[in-house]
Amino acid sequence: MHRTIEQERRLVTPELEYPRLLSRPAALAGRVVLQIIPELDAGGAERTTVDVAAALAQAGARPLVASLGGRLVSELQAKGGVWIPFPAKTKNPVAMALNVLKLARLIRDEGVDIVHARSRAPAWAALGATRLVKRAFVTTYHGIYNGKLAPKVFYNSVMARGDAVIANSQFTANRIAVLHSFAQSRVRVIHRGADLRKLTAATVDPDRVRALRQEWGVAPDQRIVLLPGRLTGWKGQRVLIEAARQLRQKGLDDVRFVMIGDDQGRSGYVEDLKQRIAAAGLDGVARIAGHCTDMPAAFLAAAVVTVPSTEAEAFGRVAVEAQAMGVPVVVSDLGAVGETVLAPPQVDDGRRTGWRVEADNPGELAAGIEWALSLGASARDQLARRARAHVEAHFSLERMTGDTLDVYAALMERQNRA
Repeated sequence: MHRTIEQERRLVTPELEYPRLLSRPAALAGRVVLQIIPELDAGGAERTTVDVAAALAQAGARPLVASLGGRLVSELQAKGGVWIPFPAKTKNPVAMALNVLKLARLIRDEGVDIVHARSRAPAWAALGATRLVKRAFVTTYHGIYNGKLAPKVFYNSVMARGDAVIANSQFTANRIAVLHSFAQSRVRVIHRGADLRKLTAATVDPDRVRALRQEWGVAPDQRIVLLPGRLTGWKGQRVLIEAARQLRQKGLDDVRFVMIGDDQGRSGYVEDLKQRIAAAGLDGVARIAGHCTDMPAAFLAAAVVTVPSTEAEAFGRVAVEAQAMGVPVVVSDLGAVGETVLAPPQVDDGRRTGWRVEADNPGELAAGIEWALSLGASARDQLARRARAHVEAHFSLERMTGDTLDVYAALMERQNRA
């Protein structure tokens, strides 16, 4: 049974709710919040780390981020965050144990009030360190952590051991309730936020769109079906290639299929994709374009954005950002997409914001893409307005950062009363 976002929220018990605090700036001014994450490279958790650091700086707090580094460090610093080099990526048990002591020393030296962990390995170090020095500990359950055997479930459980546990979707919160029921009273659902000021057509120079199309080798009269996502098997690139072959067989000749994203060292997977493209007769039709630094322009270049994941998405940032830009989306009906993309039977067709199709089914994906491509100008405009309104109502950056700072402020007030 599909539920609306509001119906899903009613599953959360009253004690899980953190009221918005009017005194948030006063509660956080002068406080020190340390976020810890393996690296500050591409990804939703990394982007959220920078966004929250910026909001903390605006509230008068001192935002620290401990990580190995990465391409987002300069942006973090430009927005008022302080990067502290730290071996947070290690999964070596001995190194993780040493990180507890290193982090405890860092917390004391910097006068840290709250530590917020966003990944499992550094979360174990943060849990140990905060217990040593008696500081508040926050975790964000960013992903669907796989593993059914008891040792792996225990390892994953650190993300539910915070004094406050943030779930990035109701889907994630429900998973925490099943796997880590001990944490249920401390879970707060805070959907990932999109920077809607950047995700609007008015802020994108047409030259940026033209430059991307030229870089991808797409002619002015050709439409683009875009798949943004890391080049890894579960993101569904293979499914899209087969769907593209089927659409090509049906005579859809003016469409090009572009897959963008980091391979993160998966050269064998990239080579497999290239071989599949060649075997399907899609040379010049389907393209692997690598990392893209201008996603607003990439969305505007696309006629359709697809997210054909074969495993559940804990949130699904791409679908939200594409909807904000008014681009039709076709997504696998898994995980949190019931919260991010509205479609029948969850809503009637007049409230649709995209298409949800069966996962790992190229025929279903092809049908969804074909349907989205067939929209007339008026129908596409109406869909774009509904999608934008849906994102503005539920997934804004301001809402996400405000709710996160409320969690911090509530912990500070609780600490002051103790």
